[in-house]
Amino acid sequence: MAQTTDAPAPGAAPRAPSRLGQWNSAVTSYYLLVGASMLLLVIGLVMVLSSSSVESIASGGSPYTVFLSQAQYALIGLPLMWLASRVRPQTYRRLAWPLLGLGLFLQLLVYTPLGLGKGGNQGWIGIGGFTAQPAEALKLALVVWLGAILVRKQPMFDDWKHAAVPALPVAGGAVGMVLLGHDLGTAIILLVLVAGALFVAGVPMRIFAGAALAAAAGVALLAVGSDNRVGRIMDWFSGDCDKSAGCYQTWHGLQALATGGWGGLGLGQSREKWSYLPEAHNDFIYAIIGEELGLIGTLLVLALFGVLAFAMFRVIARHRDPFAQIVTGGVAAWIIGQALVNMGVVIGLVPVVGVPLPLVSAGGSALITTLVALGVVISFARTEPGAAEALAARPSVVRRSLAVIGRTRA
Repeated sequence: MAQTTDAPAPGAAPRAPSRLGQWNSAVTSYYLLVGASMLLLVIGLVMVLSSSSVESIASGGSPYTVFLSQAQYALIGLPLMWLASRVRPQTYRRLAWPLLGLGLFLQLLVYTPLGLGKGGNQGWIGIGGFTAQPAEALKLALVVWLGAILVRKQPMFDDWKHAAVPALPVAGGAVGMVLLGHDLGTAIILLVLVAGALFVAGVPMRIFAGAALAAAAGVALLAVGSDNRVGRIMDWFSGDCDKSAGCYQTWHGLQALATGGWGGLGLGQSREKWSYLPEAHNDFIYAIIGEELGLIGTLLVLALFGVLAFAMFRVIARHRDPFAQIVTGGVAAWIIGQALVNMGVVIGLVPVVGVPLPLVSAGGSALITTLVALGVVISFARTEPGAAEALAARPSVVRRSLAVIGRTRA
């Protein structure tokens, strides 16, 4: 009996790939990561301009002051993201220890005369008029180091000492250095990052659960040890919180979301940014998105972070290198976890914690480091099975442009 095939008949036009085949393409993760990252970056720049212009004018400056600063950071971060996406996974593995040492050294500078404080947190350094937050670089250094250490320890995870040492002591030390500056929000994100890396590495659940309980107990003790943090938590639990004091920021954030409705008031038409909502261009920029772009805008941002999460989970599932899987798991926990915490704060599901919305909120150190971290994951997506060959087979931009011009002239 003759066998039937799906091949097209001689002379027939080649059949277009099915939608399922496109989603199963070796370069799907690559395009999803690049596309979602760029869209979030563009939305962030637009919303930073909209949410910061009034305060910039009120402080005697140009309405574009914060926007131009954020655009400069984006112009620095994008080439670094591109470079990071071209580095092979083996190179990152070799650089793990130097990167960790550099990250810890920069964090130590916070507690020298170069250190700067803001809002009760000691988490910045200033050098020659340039201000940076070393904890952001420490996130990237720690996740790469965890990948290199855990992949080497994987065959010995049956012994709890190999599963826990040196990953947990070093990670705990990094978190402790951040907590010395009273930055509980960043410390929580570091803990989420570590948890993501440990989970993807396959650390036994008894060790994972023990580390999680210890981290939760530590965070609780630190929260109780600060009157400011206790006040925030009590305000969050309170049903009749004072909207003119402890719940002022949360109330105005919710008011912005409620005012926006389905379609929003229109880009640039926010009322809360007129000095009513503190940190409108930073930690509470999601509220301004809801006010100006409505529920549709907030769901769009949420969907784009969902696309990032899907793409990174796809890299974890498809990549053959455990190092790439672990690092991607840590980066996914960091970026997606931080986004969920930020959104949770804005909509009142989480007590007020000072963490920005990745790629969207104003902040140079956070933006550059997040772009580089995504560049690292993109480099892993480029080395998925079949991805390198598929990307190499693409016609160059110049060839595609010349082909279009040629067809137009014809």
